[in-house]
Amino acid sequence: MNLLKDLQSKILIGDGAMGTLLYAQGVDNCYEELNITQEEKIFDVHRAYIDAGADVIQTNTYAANSIKLEKYGLDNKVKLLNRAAVNIAKKAAKNQSYVLGTIGGIRGIQKKAWALEEIKSSFVNQLDSLLEETPDGILLETYYDFEEIFESVKIARTMTDIPIIAQVSLGDIGVLHNGMKISSALTQLANVGANVVGLNCRMGPYHMTRSFEEVPLLDNAFLSAYPNASLPDYRDGRFFYQSNPSYFGESALKFREQGIRLLGGCCGTTPEHIEAMAQALKGKAPIEEKVVISSEPEKINIYKNNSEEPIHEIVRKRHSVIVELDPPKQLSIEGFVEGAKKLTEAGVDAVTMADNSLASPRVDNMALGSIIKTQVGARPLIHVTCRDRNLIGLQSHLMGLHTLGIDQLLAITGDPTKIGDFPGATSVYDLTSFDLIQLIKQLNEGISFSGKSLGQKTNFSVAAAFNPNVRHLDKAVKRMEKKIESGADYFMTQPIYSEEQIVDVYHATKHITKPIYIGIMPLTSSRNAEFLHNEVPGIKLTDEIRARMATHGDNREAAQKEGVDLSKSLIDVALKHFHGIYLITPFLRYGMTVELTKYIHEKVGVLTTK
Repeated sequence: MNLLKDLQSKILIGDGAMGTLLYAQGVDNCYEELNITQEEKIFDVHRAYIDAGADVIQTNTYAANSIKLEKYGLDNKVKLLNRAAVNIAKKAAKNQSYVLGTIGGIRGIQKKAWALEEIKSSFVNQLDSLLEETPDGILLETYYDFEEIFESVKIARTMTDIPIIAQVSLGDIGVLHNGMKISSALTQLANVGANVVGLNCRMGPYHMTRSFEEVPLLDNAFLSAYPNASLPDYRDGRFFYQSNPSYFGESALKFREQGIRLLGGCCGTTPEHIEAMAQALKGKAPIEEKVVISSEPEKINIYKNNSEEPIHEIVRKRHSVIVELDPPKQLSIEGFVEGAKKLTEAGVDAVTMADNSLASPRVDNMALGSIIKTQVGARPLIHVTCRDRNLIGLQSHLMGLHTLGIDQLLAITGDPTKIGDFPGATSVYDLTSFDLIQLIKQLNEGISFSGKSLGQKTNFSVAAAFNPNVRHLDKAVKRMEKKIESGADYFMTQPIYSEEQIVDVYHATKHITKPIYIGIMPLTSSRNAEFLHNEVPGIKLTDEIRARMATHGDNREAAQKEGVDLSKSLIDVALKHFHGIYLITPFLRYGMTVELTKYIHEKVGVLTTK
């Protein structure tokens, strides 16, 4: 038996989903563990697919790598689980079917959740374990991240000469999540050593065949397809797929027209689906020529928002002030709007609004941003957190901001729900702040999170958070550098309450070319100072400042004046080293930040004339 030789003249039928059949039997834990605890279940699934007509089966090792097995406490059994899986598949195949050692992708939308070197190490470990039992080929499937599968194919080709099948999962019809055309991705995988390249998961036959319409027949690799049974439905906490074997039989003929030589099934498919495809293609030879439907590049319009200069460009040319005004927790917004008006009149470059700060619900900052933009003429700078919205909601939110002409953003992780008004609420965190920055920049290229064209390019200017109030400042600077790699245009710091610390930040970030806005938040009372120092993550006050605030006791007016005076001293130092000042208004007391804004303009005027 020779897999590649057979593919030269035949369309081979692959198997279908392993997890779907095990799930239907009530298995709801680590499927790969069954390779050593319930071998007969895995054997029976393999036999069911072979009896249905599968020429090629894959081992039950999709997630049998150290990274994914760790959550089950099985990361020390990678070798045992993979070797057992190949042996079970071989016993079931009885030399009737080819056996592919399966390795699944690790990265999803949270690309930075695992470092590439960690993934490579895990991959080598699993591949080495599979190769010890001499499978007929290696199948890499369900890879959403092109970098991961590209590097994996290169590694695999250095470790073995047996056939490599490499399959990616698309973000949308014809494109990967990064916007790469499927034809380009498959060509590159073939050029680095894959013998068979194709698609699996994510889509049913209809969308998958449409994606292949743009893919030419390759000179150095065959094409493969493993579609899902259908789009999934969700009922009572479970995913369901339509049972449509006859439709799969019809679809098999369409896959043949697209040049597919290895055809199986993914999520939701069963032996009945595989049998239908096998019967439909019985006796039919693969096509040798194909007409490729080339999609015309979609015209991308560049959106301009009244030609306003981005904040990160303004601060490069002159001293700049942005002021945070926290959205109210109650429905009355008159005070907020009045504050935005006073700040705009004082000459701030933007009014920035948190996204449910400290995980407590407030009036939506997008709504307030639109109101102050249209009613006051303020420029809104909107905070966007990863906490409250999944990937779908985040893109929708960003598209809404773009539509409203709001183009200045701060991308942050967001405070955990545990500290807010609803501690039992779910924190989403589909993305890290690094991922969010990168995806916002992808929208600036006119590409959706899914990889599809948006028809327009957004023009978001993206700020990132920088917390210098840490024990090891060098580590915080390293995070800055990573955010720059992700696409951050400038930085806004947590409040700083030490003149010496401002100087330290200057020296630690002198090599950073992106602008930095130094955060200054005036204190309102001794109680406020003690709360910030002892209970708010990322904020520390000096003993001197706490003592100065304590001298005023319950005298609110004197305490606020002290807080403003302390802020002025910090501003004096900051202006000597940085062009950007980020004022945070405490408790909507915008009079304090209006006074500080005017003070900054006066100081800048003096500095300029010297």
